[in-house]
Amino acid sequence: MILLANIVFLPGAFGQKSIKWMSWEEAIEKSKKEKRKIFVDVYTDWCGWCKKLDQTTFAEEHVAEYINAHYYPVKFDAETEKSILLKGTEYKFVRQGRRGYHELAASLLQGRLSYPSMVFLDEDFNMIQAIPGYQDTGIFEVIITYFGSNSHRSLPWNKFQSAFKKADYFTSEKKH
Repeated sequence: MILLANIVFLPGAFGQKSIKWMSWEEAIEKSKKEKRKIFVDVYTDWCGWCKKLDQTTFAEEHVAEYINAHYYPVKFDAETEKSILLKGTEYKFVRQGRRGYHELAASLLQGRLSYPSMVFLDEDFNMIQAIPGYQDTGIFEVIITYFGSNSHRSLPWNKFQSAFKKADYFTSEKKH
């Protein structure tokens, strides 16, 4: 949000496309009607790199458009105290000192609680890959298309990455 002369500008305002984040419950309900992969942004409210990711990579219109078209995007606070039911298992908040962590975050990140982290799940909420750390737009475009296009099923990452052409996947970049 930018405050300029008492005017507030919000990301996504004025027709700008933004990621349509949803809760776990919303993603589960939507996937009952139409199967899609799940993209999870695992963050905390105190994480500076998480905020930078929101302001940069996730704010790119073509990234938002691709995510919204190929995934159900879930923004997941790794310190939420709300219980979550996923695939028949109830995950809860675990208090640890003044803070704590959510069991689902620990499960998705395989015990490596690092923020931000991005998790890719298949259409049945099974793990494809967890990727820790801030990702700039350039590498993130390659990552989301690797999983979004199902290339991860048949092509090694290094071959996909070296052959990646942005215009092949992002409609705003395609040549007419």
